[in-house]
Amino acid sequence: MVSLLSGLYCCTGSKQFSDDENRIKPFIGNNSYWQYKGQPVLLLGATDNDNLFQNKNIESHLDSLKAFGGNYIRNTMSDRDLYDERAFSTIENGLYDLNKWNDAYWDKFEKMLKLTGERDIIVQIEIWDRFDHSKQSWLTNPYNPLNNINYTMEESGLDSIYPESATRNLQPFFFTVPESDNNVTLLKFQNAFVKKILSHSLKYDNVLYCIDNETSGTEEWANYWAGFINENSDNKEIYITQMWDHWDIKSETHKRTLDHPERYGYIDIAQNSHNSGFSNWENAQYIFNYINNNPRPVNSTKIYGNSGYEPWLNRGMTSEHAVKTFFRNIIGGFASSRFHRPPAGLGLSLSTINAIKTVREIEELVKMWEIIPRMDLLMEVDKNEAYISANEGDKYVIYFPGEGNVSLDLKSFDYPFTLKWITTHNAAWTKTEKIDGGSLVALETSSSEGSFAVIIKR
Repeated sequence: MVSLLSGLYCCTGSKQFSDDENRIKPFIGNNSYWQYKGQPVLLLGATDNDNLFQNKNIESHLDSLKAFGGNYIRNTMSDRDLYDERAFSTIENGLYDLNKWNDAYWDKFEKMLKLTGERDIIVQIEIWDRFDHSKQSWLTNPYNPLNNINYTMEESGLDSIYPESATRNLQPFFFTVPESDNNVTLLKFQNAFVKKILSHSLKYDNVLYCIDNETSGTEEWANYWAGFINENSDNKEIYITQMWDHWDIKSETHKRTLDHPERYGYIDIAQNSHNSGFSNWENAQYIFNYINNNPRPVNSTKIYGNSGYEPWLNRGMTSEHAVKTFFRNIIGGFASSRFHRPPAGLGLSLSTINAIKTVREIEELVKMWEIIPRMDLLMEVDKNEAYISANEGDKYVIYFPGEGNVSLDLKSFDYPFTLKWITTHNAAWTKTEKIDGGSLVALETSSSEGSFAVIIKR
């Protein structure tokens, strides 16, 4: 695992930037976490929309998030829903002109950036979303040749319908870059769109960049946009990633980002939340070990799971699954964790509020960037019974997804510790006691219902 005091690793090679300590960047004391305004931060979120800038109640939603300790949102640049503003203006015949912007769309985007900046909330922008460009969404999309005045199907290489699932990656929209189809007709409009995003976002210090939403696209597509964004960053220090769709995060697909810290300054493995229990933990730890020589923040901008969503139930992706994944992320060293929007996630709800409040309570005693996963310190532990992160001999945080009875190895430290239990379903401290080191310490949950965390400090 990464050293607790590793030096700052900058993903951007030798490129020189203006010295602005306020910008979101890897924490100089531990590159696996973020810092903002010069201070380390753990990013936690739960919102009801992906494209939050389109939400007419965005201000109250952000206030609610901030009130219980949230400081992180996901924002796709999507405009596919019925009442969303589109990025481009229409002319008299109702067709779009891709050379003209719709000010209402960009005003909403600017408002979101301003409101989040005022509240010290970090925004992870996703520039392209494949679901905007297939099935029903494509029928009204401004880039559809039937919907704009700028090109025909023949000129653009685009069809008027793409009825197949976006996961199949059959849409030529995502092959326009020079290393693929070199579709200059369409690429110039895509370039202009990304430049327009940057003209707003680069003014703000609280922005991270993600190229796509859970993409099945090519490495060439991702690399082009990573380079384009960096080249048009106005010498700002920015951090970019790509979110691959592959649920097996050990796959070769994810190594497109893992193996290129010079291009991708952080990692997002939201898709790991498709995996439950110990495999969810084990896969994530594989990633941390893989990047150990060049540590970067690992984000999870989506945690799936909702007992009210029928398609998830036969895969066990319940509401409990979501909450347990959130806590495994926190104990496991993630720099960010956000609950996905309904119906596929829990969004802003009582259970997510209490989960975030629990972590903020724990942070009053132990900062997560001060400890690292140390499963070797737990004795007599079954898979998925308990998880631990620690600075051995000083501070420990142990999470029990359910009922558990394990032992903690304190044999080498013959001095007293303080032990505190908290229930994660209501963020309530339940028991505090003094314990002696110098031996194995038994830790047993007080109930067979719910999940728990215990904090042990010297």
